[in-house]
Amino acid sequence: MNKQLPGILVVDDELRSQEALARTLEEDFRVFCASSANAALELMEQEAGGQGGIQIVLCDQRMPGTTGVQFLAQVRERWPEAIRIILSGYTDAEDIITGINEAGIWQYLMKPWQPEQLLHTLKSAAEVWRLQQENQRLTLDLRTAAPVLKRQVSSKYDRVKQAFGLDGLLRAPGSPLEEVARMIRKVAPHDISVLISGESGTGKEMVARAIHFESRRANRPFVVENCGALPDSLLEAELFGHKRGAFTGAVEDRIGLLQQADGGTLFLDEIGDTSPAFQVKLLRVLQEGEFRPVGSSRPLSVDLRVIAATNRDLEEEVRAGRFREDLYYRLATVSLTVPPLRQRRDDIPLLARRLVEASATALGKPGARLSDEALACLAAWRWPGNVRELQNEILRLLAFSEGEELGADQLSPRVLRAAEASEEAELAFIAGGSGGLKERMERLEARVVQETLIRHGWNISRAAAELELSRVGLRNKIQRYGLARAGMAEVEEEEA
Repeated sequence: MNKQLPGILVVDDELRSQEALARTLEEDFRVFCASSANAALELMEQEAGGQGGIQIVLCDQRMPGTTGVQFLAQVRERWPEAIRIILSGYTDAEDIITGINEAGIWQYLMKPWQPEQLLHTLKSAAEVWRLQQENQRLTLDLRTAAPVLKRQVSSKYDRVKQAFGLDGLLRAPGSPLEEVARMIRKVAPHDISVLISGESGTGKEMVARAIHFESRRANRPFVVENCGALPDSLLEAELFGHKRGAFTGAVEDRIGLLQQADGGTLFLDEIGDTSPAFQVKLLRVLQEGEFRPVGSSRPLSVDLRVIAATNRDLEEEVRAGRFREDLYYRLATVSLTVPPLRQRRDDIPLLARRLVEASATALGKPGARLSDEALACLAAWRWPGNVRELQNEILRLLAFSEGEELGADQLSPRVLRAAEASEEAELAFIAGGSGGLKERMERLEARVVQETLIRHGWNISRAAAELELSRVGLRNKIQRYGLARAGMAEVEEEEA
């Protein structure tokens, strides 16, 4: 008997009826037969512990000793998952009602039966039983999975918070970002607006995310909009949403970013680039906590925190009449300034290593690491484009470098020449620090020699030619200033 087929128990006191049913069903079911209710109960007991079991009970209504409904009521009590069906040659409304109420029968079939119709009904019954089992299994899985899913969500949330919270603001001890982090800790728990100022590329969005993930809204949406990237009409539709037909191209209703951010934080980048007309509409949202989608007559309420950012001096913009004073004070309940990268020299190695980790695998160099020389050059550059420029430099370095070590020789010329970036930088270098003029000049000479060697891949001949020194003279300076690096002997051997 095929254990994969559904099991059906035929209960009928007429032997011929049993045989006819068995012949009809044997290709699609595992058929068990019983001539009485007692024999049927014994079979149910025997098969209940087996691998296949009995999923369907097909019972005649009129049998000696007990009726089909009475028997199926017992089946319902002991094996409630079995699909129960009555097969009868008599149409008795009272029997049908009793069968439904007491025995929970699934179908009441009439004799004489047609093979095709009977098979169709019983196959449907088997499918119902299978779906019941699947539903129970899924219900149990969900009960079991709920704590697991809760732990997984909590774990992912912790990782996101670690990446974008205060821990995500990479900074060295004593970094100017420490003051920013201190202010974030103070302002984040309070539901007030924050204005973040700073040059382009300094990481204002990272600061905004840190505020969000340190706040009570941390498990709610963080929605970003660059106000300088869109004209007023599109910016309004993007933020407020619109109704179908509100303007050409509005073929369906669209939920705006304000609604998407409901309960969470809305970050408006480059707020200083917005027009006075748009500023009026934004002010109403901040004052009233409501807005009206484009083309709608009904206002909607939102609960959100607004964090804005700008690379402009908004106080100067207010004085010049280009930015509304009332909006400025609404946004700038607390003001934070993100220092440029040139004021965070000690942070550069941390940022550079993190950027390498984030991009190396995607570029097919999972083991890539920065050499000490490359880090020194990166730290010496003034980074007018701030963190965004540093990120692009790291991508360039990963693309051009061969092997796992990212050497300084593949850095951009402007970064390699950081020691000689300008006459002011050189004079400041000489004037700064301790020691007499000779000592300061030696430090400058050592820096220029090292930069030249790095740029030429420590090729003594080419570096000496640029510095207008002999090879012997350059080697003496390398030895004097302790500039020799591992592998230089091999480079000299190749030159020879």
